Amino acid sequence: MSKVMKTLPGGLLRAVARLGRDRRGLAAVEFAFILPLMLVMFFGTVEFSSGVAVDRKVTLMARAASDLTSQATQVVDADLQNFFSASVGIMTPYDPSPTKVTLSEIYVDASNIARIQWSKSGTIAAGATQATVTTSSRSQGDIVTSVVPTALLVSGTYLIFSEVSYKYVPTVGYVMAKSGLTLSDVAFTRPRQSLCVYYAPTTATLPTSCSTY
Repeated sequence: MSKVMKTLPGGLLRAVARLGRDRRGLAAVEFAFILPLMLVMFFGTVEFSSGVAVDRKVTLMARAASDLTSQATQVVDADLQNFFSASVGIMTPYDPSPTKVTLSEIYVDASNIARIQWSKSGTIAAGATQATVTTSSRSQGDIVTSVVPTALLVSGTYLIFSEVSYKYVPTVGYVMAKSGLTLSDVAFTRPRQSLCVYYAPTTATLPTSCSTY
C-alpha cells in the first residue's frame, strides 16, 4: 500500500490523506445507530413510570372503596354507586373506564371458613363521571377463605373486601405489552360502626340483623 501511495501524484496523495482524516458525517452515522436505543429507553421510561403511577392508583381505589363501605352501617345501590364513582377522581388524569371494582362482605364462621354475605360490582363507561352498579361474579355463600389473610380469619367476625382491576394499555406499546396489562389489588377492612354492614338494593328491603351464609 505504501508503494502505491508513493507513486500517486502529489495532489492526489494530499486528497487521499485529507479523506483519511475527514470525520465529517461520523456523528450523524453514530447518531443513526444510537437513536433507536435512545427512543426505546425514553418511551420505556415513560411507559414504565405511567404504569407504576396507575398501579399505585389501583391500590388507592381498593383501599378507598373498602374504607368508605366499612364506615357505614348499611348500604344500598345508590351508596355503592357513590363509592365506586370515587374511582373517577382517584384515577385522574388517567382514563377510569378500564376500572372494575367489586365490594363484598365476608363472614368468618366458627370453623374459620370465610363466606360471601353480599357482593356487588361497579364499572365506569368511557367518558362517564358516575359508575354503574352491576352484578358481581361472587355469589352469596361462596367460600373465599383462601383469599383472606390468615390473621383476619377470626371466627364470628365480618370483613369488607374490595377488589379492583384495571386494564392498562401503553400509549406506544413498543416497550411494554401492546395489548395491555391487567393491574389489580385488594383491601380488607372491618366494619367500624357495627358488627356488619347491611346491604339491600333499596332502603325498603334492608335487613334488620347480620345474616350468615
